[in-house]
Amino acid sequence: MLFGSISYLNLLPFQLFLKKYLRSNTAKMVFRYKRAVPSQINASLKRGEVNAAFISSIESRKRQCTDLGIIANKKVYSVFVIPGDEETDPASATSNQLAKVLGLKGKVLIGDQALKYYLSGGEGIDLAEAWYKKKKLPFVFARLCYNRHKRDIEKLAKKFSHTKTRIPQYILKREAEKRGITPKELLWYLEHINYTMDYRSKRALKLFLTHAHKTR
Repeated sequence: MLFGSISYLNLLPFQLFLKKYLRSNTAKMVFRYKRAVPSQINASLKRGEVNAAFISSIESRKRQCTDLGIIANKKVYSVFVIPGDEETDPASATSNQLAKVLGLKGKVLIGDQALKYYLSGGEGIDLAEAWYKKKKLPFVFARLCYNRHKRDIEKLAKKFSHTKTRIPQYILKREAEKRGITPKELLWYLEHINYTMDYRSKRALKLFLTHAHKTR
């Protein structure tokens, strides 16, 4: 199986779970990574170059998907519109479309770069918070989707949704240093990310996709 991987911090718990899951799985799937930014992973899944990946919500409409996602309730702290000249982020189709749906103009900034920007005192409009203020719902930024290996992926997703992943100290320090933040800030950020879609997040996703279709 070829799994599309995004190196953003919000997927660190899933990536750690995946390594542990594969080591303990007696079936031991043949597993390889293809690393890229979200927009590239979206295209790779569509072309069949990867078999499963967390892809942008906007691209998940006609895909086979699990109930795993990258979900924020109220604030996310890593997706902003910064006042100024209008500029989309080529790495993320969903965040760009969300800004459009919300009628917000400026520079769209996502991922670890956006988190570091916020932690260093940068100001901007948190898109998850802006969505919540209008809809009183969480926002689903990405979903775990697949084009093959349905049984294995669904089983893996269900297992992750019932597992609390612990981040070893050495990985915590390494990942924080890589991003120029502290281990405490890293853990604080992950507290604001949910991964299992409930009825509210499914409702929010449907609503967003409807709005996005109208504004495209």
